[in-house]
Amino acid sequence: MIRAIVTDIEGTTTSISFVAEVLFPYARAYLDGFIRTNANSPEVKALLDEVSGLSGKQLDVAGAIDQLIRWIDEDRKIGPLKALQGLIWEAGYRHGDFQGHVYSDVSRKLREWKGLGIALYVYSSGSVHAQKLLFGHTEFGDLTPLFSGYFDTRTGAKQDADSYRKIAGEIGCPAADILFLSDIGAELDAALEAGFNTCQLLREDGKVAKGHRQASDFDGVIV
Repeated sequence: MIRAIVTDIEGTTTSISFVAEVLFPYARAYLDGFIRTNANSPEVKALLDEVSGLSGKQLDVAGAIDQLIRWIDEDRKIGPLKALQGLIWEAGYRHGDFQGHVYSDVSRKLREWKGLGIALYVYSSGSVHAQKLLFGHTEFGDLTPLFSGYFDTRTGAKQDADSYRKIAGEIGCPAADILFLSDIGAELDAALEAGFNTCQLLREDGKVAKGHRQASDFDGVIV
């Protein structure tokens, strides 16, 4: 019996194009101005210190911005960069520059599963802050009350079975009672190795991952 569902975001609940063509370009475009405006705030200053530490040398504001832009262009998943992106996206959501994209079937099925007593969780490479922003500002309203918890790469890599073992431990539920939803085969493989049930979402002509159930949307997910 499925007692908990853990879902990925990009390609699963949310269009890949929204992340790639809206969120990331927005953060890159506003990074320089946001940091220069907020460089003396305790939160941003601490993140810039982390950037210096990870780069191996003391960077001024301009140098830190250059380093962050390089990491963006290299598609690096680095803590302070993700945190700063989250702060920039927060401003974008607040100003109404965009809404968090969620497929209509996701909103409907999440509410249905919640009503059945299934606990819902998110596990994404994006920061927990970014996850909450996306689900908190959708065209279907604030979906964050539907979730019991959020996990990001601070838990571990998404292609590492130990990450899913940690999630099961934090949820307090046997792995056999948890269903993991993702579009990425390697993530599903890791979850299956940890004892999770799995289902691959094939929304955008993704490559079928052998050994897992498939569904074209949340309506096709069997719990």
